[in-house]
Amino acid sequence: MVGFGTVGQWLARALIERGPDLMERYGVRFEVVGLANRRDGFFYREEGIDLGAALTVAAKGSLRELPDVRRWPTALEGMRATDADVLVEVSASPAPTGDPGRSHLAEALGRGIAAVTSNKWPVAVHGVDLDELARRQSAPFRAESTVMSGTPVLSTLREGLAGASPVAVRGVLNATANYVLSLMARGQGYADALAAAQRKGLAERDPSADVDGHDAVAKSMVLAALVFGCQLRLDDVMRTGISSVTEDAVSHAIAQGLRIREVATLERSSSDGSSLVARVEPVALGADDPLARIDGTDNALVCRAEPLGEVMIVGPGAGIELAGQGVFSDLVNVAHYS
Repeated sequence: MVGFGTVGQWLARALIERGPDLMERYGVRFEVVGLANRRDGFFYREEGIDLGAALTVAAKGSLRELPDVRRWPTALEGMRATDADVLVEVSASPAPTGDPGRSHLAEALGRGIAAVTSNKWPVAVHGVDLDELARRQSAPFRAESTVMSGTPVLSTLREGLAGASPVAVRGVLNATANYVLSLMARGQGYADALAAAQRKGLAERDPSADVDGHDAVAKSMVLAALVFGCQLRLDDVMRTGISSVTEDAVSHAIAQGLRIREVATLERSSSDGSSLVARVEPVALGADDPLARIDGTDNALVCRAEPLGEVMIVGPGAGIELAGQGVFSDLVNVAHYS
């Protein structure tokens, strides 16, 4: 079952184009039996939905033109009445509840159906519960695109470092904020740098999610839940956005050989390591700090883990293609390795 918004449609094209390669490389073939969006509802065909036809009718404005399908008014109703092997959850599900995405994920995982998602807030606000539900039901649950888009961060920290104990992470996690600060370091004013980010499609008309730190807070909460096993609330993350950074502050930092970056930090605080200190804030970093070198739309995360020491992951941090690739990778991994 696949949500059919922007990322879902990207994924549909990828499944069409890469289908033969997936069979050759991984021995897997995908048959999409359900599609949903908020406006049109949930559509199901047990024998499989023609993705080419679905893309065509979606481009015309409505999935209701799909032939030979059953329909329910909402995705949740359709999910409860049908069956599938994996759910791809890519709906718009904002804070503070993370719904409807949370409900979709819980419904699938509770029935033992694997779930992959690019949806930050359901995982940010309910990640520990969803992860525990997935383990109880032996259902794979993957959310690679929720942090650094298609760059493999969560799989690296959860699987690649399996057996190691994460102590702290620091990251540049918002591509828009980093792009704006990079332009300011080159002499542009905040307003001009933000306008450039909007023209580039990095920032929305209302850029507050990026420049006031909310997006990085969500990603910090995802990391806390899925890497540290600690469920944070919104109020647990200290937040200062880059909208507070003045041009004078940037100039002063450069004169001292420093670079200002929006840094998300998670660090174990209690003696038994059960609680986290979490913050998102602009920080003036020295030239020897690896995060100071992260420029433009790139993102990076440094994880300190015992007994390994520090591990750094760097990659692009924005774009529908990258988010789609993260979901695509999760889907292939679920099918191939489960």
